[in-house]
Amino acid sequence: MDAPGISNKKRLKIMLGIICGLFFVLSIRLVKIMVIDGDELAGRAESQQTRNTMLSATRGKILDSTGVVLARNATAYKIVVWPKSIKTDERERVARELSNLLGMDYAKVLERVSSNKQEIILARQVERDVVDKIEAMKLGNGVGTAIDTKRYYSAGSLFSQLLGFTTVDGEGQAGLEQKYDKYLAGKDGRMVTETDARSNALAYGVQELIPATDGDDIVLTTDAVMQSALEKACKEALEVNKAINVQGIIMDCTTGEIKALTTQPDFDPNSPPRSDMALLNSLMRNRVVTDSYEPGSTFKLITLAAALDSKSVTADTGFSCDGGCIVNGERIKCWKHGGHGSQTLYKAVQNSCNPSFVRMALSMGTETFYDYIYSFGFGSSTGSGITGESAGIVTHQKYITDNTLARIGFGQSIAVTPLQLVTAVSAAVNGGNLMQPYVVDSIVAPDGTVVLKNEPTVVRRVISEETSALVREIAESVVSEGSGKNAAIPGYRVGGKTGTAQKYGSDGKVAQGQLIASFIGFAPADDPKYVCLILVDEPQVGTIFGSTVAAPFVKQVMEEVLRYSGYLPESAEGSVLVPDVTGMSVNEAKHELGKVGLDAVFQDDENELVTAQVPSAGATVQAGSGVLLYTVMTSADEPDITAEEDEMVTVPNVLDKTRLEASDALKAKGLTIKIDPPDQSGKAIRQSPAAGETVPKGTEVLVEFSDTGIG
Repeated sequence: MDAPGISNKKRLKIMLGIICGLFFVLSIRLVKIMVIDGDELAGRAESQQTRNTMLSATRGKILDSTGVVLARNATAYKIVVWPKSIKTDERERVARELSNLLGMDYAKVLERVSSNKQEIILARQVERDVVDKIEAMKLGNGVGTAIDTKRYYSAGSLFSQLLGFTTVDGEGQAGLEQKYDKYLAGKDGRMVTETDARSNALAYGVQELIPATDGDDIVLTTDAVMQSALEKACKEALEVNKAINVQGIIMDCTTGEIKALTTQPDFDPNSPPRSDMALLNSLMRNRVVTDSYEPGSTFKLITLAAALDSKSVTADTGFSCDGGCIVNGERIKCWKHGGHGSQTLYKAVQNSCNPSFVRMALSMGTETFYDYIYSFGFGSSTGSGITGESAGIVTHQKYITDNTLARIGFGQSIAVTPLQLVTAVSAAVNGGNLMQPYVVDSIVAPDGTVVLKNEPTVVRRVISEETSALVREIAESVVSEGSGKNAAIPGYRVGGKTGTAQKYGSDGKVAQGQLIASFIGFAPADDPKYVCLILVDEPQVGTIFGSTVAAPFVKQVMEEVLRYSGYLPESAEGSVLVPDVTGMSVNEAKHELGKVGLDAVFQDDENELVTAQVPSAGATVQAGSGVLLYTVMTSADEPDITAEEDEMVTVPNVLDKTRLEASDALKAKGLTIKIDPPDQSGKAIRQSPAAGETVPKGTEVLVEFSDTGIG
């Protein structure tokens, strides 16, 4: 009797164990489903039961300082398909109709409308007429449209390098659009709609809306009217001078606000040439801030300011020029071969006399001059907030010899960006304060809250107010009496400086015929408001350089800007109207211009016909100004530039050589040896500049030897 009972009890325990085991397994499975995989499964269920439609945020606008909208989002549409809602026997018709209308490949469209995906965006940024045609086709519930946006630049190519552009998805890809994308982009929203098994919206289903947060607006310091004037002048300078590019910038020298900047040629950000990336990269390069160049004689304003402020020269200092000067046995030439003779400081600046600025640089010495160079902001970024800004090139002063220092005095052996030069000259003429340049005035949220606000900032005082006043006075005389006459604006007081800088080839030598002609001007000269620089890179017009290539275009820009800003002209005594001489021979044009007191500037045979002139007919200019005459024969020639054409050489390795061997090796390269202290002997253990560096011929190389002679 006991055996069967015990057997039943065992069976009961076994069954109970099995049940507990199954319950345990089910419990684990339930925990996995509800806890571990809960979110994923809920998401799957939601995706099968709902349709999730993205609601694009409106990208913030970019406006100029006067409220002109430069970039905004315009309404467009996107074509959306829900493949599961398209009947199998309708897919080919839907694909055929859509591919024909949208200009898409039929096979790719068919593949998309036949997929198992919940939702596919078939096309972006289509116009309203396309939407109307799709609705007229009656393609069923599987094809629909939604609001989309498209970035639109209302001013076309105006500000193109500064603004940049966006991707098709509306993300910043270049310029300010990229740099400030996190402010402009906003945050997308979404709309969730309950659907049936075929992804059709339920008639009485629940709909959840999460609204998009629109992006912030950015207000710039720039002015569309000033930008238009600058771009027009730079385009004309590019065309008439057959240059590779022309750069321009206008700054409010009292605040540091950038009012306009451009590089020509440019592009239309509404349709950038994305198919040619090399071309696009070249056109969107904001060379005003990214490219460094030897400034040439425009840098002489900085040398002048530093020399006056350091008391190395005074307004009464006299100079003598016989066509060059000797520095450590090397002759540095003046642009005028016969020299300028005895000159006052004013005349030396008006004549842009190289030896005079060599004397100023050497009288200051390396340490003092370099203190001013760094104080004016050269060798470091200005912090303007513009993408890709370069710091320029300033050789460390421990490598500077008297020969190099002499060249820096007239704008060689130093490389600057156009923005750096404009910022520095602004400090030289605005009373002596280096202002922080900036292009973004403020960032404003959709509700009007100011997210960011920039204010004029004084970085440091560079020179005294008295020095600045004297610099203004001397620079004004350059325009009224000196080489800058072509920048004179009748009825206005203008100051400035011409410049012609050399360029170097890949071999380190001066590239013959490849020059940069520029003019930097400021007005009103007695109380400056605006500084404008125009730089013409490689003008292909022969001997027409300096004041004739860039100055007339600065005049053109500044006259428009001053009138627009409310500065009324004073008495325009001595001004004349430029006659139309196109179609005449050069000789006839020369005679016609002479009758009204204007000079003809040309390079071609006097029998050639004039095809273009700068300034144009009808312009009001100062009597005695030059008018550039271009003919079909005008082309690049060997120019008479305002700077010494220096040959660059590679420094040899003199380590382990004796004094005599090192001296001979350097001399063979056109370099000189400097041994300090002079009583060293033994083998060379250190040299500066180092072997392999490229330096101007005549540079001193400091060499240290193993035996210093010190007991």
